[in-house]
Amino acid sequence: MSTTMIVMVVLICVLALTALAQSYKLWSLRQGGTAAILRDVPAAGGAGWRHGVIRYRGGEAVFYRLSSIRWWPDRRLSRRGLDLLDRRGPRGDEYDIMTDEIVILELRDNGDDRGRGYELALDRGALTAFLSWLESRPSPRARRRSA
Repeated sequence: MSTTMIVMVVLICVLALTALAQSYKLWSLRQGGTAAILRDVPAAGGAGWRHGVIRYRGGEAVFYRLSSIRWWPDRRLSRRGLDLLDRRGPRGDEYDIMTDEIVILELRDNGDDRGRGYELALDRGALTAFLSWLESRPSPRARRRSA
């Protein structure tokens, strides 16, 4: 076999494995989670929105971008450090990817990523689930009592 042929076979194998891994990731994301659109703030106009899936894991919500090739979450939102700042509907060119049924939440994560801001766009059902998850966090003033 020539060197060119070996390189071509290796390249085809790498591309096939990458396609298989991405197909598996998309399949696993479709098995559970809540559809959402997220962006980091500050952002200008309708730029920066990323479609993905949110999964809740106890004290954190993890966001997986649909277009990402990473196996790990793209964002982690800690329930304990997350503050809801504002709620609004889509405006301007955000209507290109959203409808009137979407609610956009402005969030600030004061956990590990001090002061990091996000906007999270959810439909009504997903909004109810997210707010229930967020509001069920333990009070920061609550302390465990020794028995």
